Amino acid sequence: MVALRLQRKGTKNRPYYKIVAADKRAPRDGRYIEQIGTYDPLVEGENWKIDVEKANKWISNGAQPSDTVSDIIRKAKKA
Repeated sequence: MVALRLQRKGTKNRPYYKIVAADKRAPRDGRYIEQIGTYDPLVEGENWKIDVEKANKWISNGAQPSDTVSDIIRKAKKA
């Protein structure tokens, strides 16, 4: 099964994340199928960029988004 989730990047105490479609069995920072966006929790305001069309395509094909990714997708659809 495919999951839409965050992949941690950055350095110690300075994280940023890629929003990726990955096999559910793969490790958090391991291989992914496709990158669909980014998320930077240290930035004020709009701290995410996501391709909503790609996210919707993956969800329609059965991918399960994580809680954080589903919140980001919801915010992106409002904007």
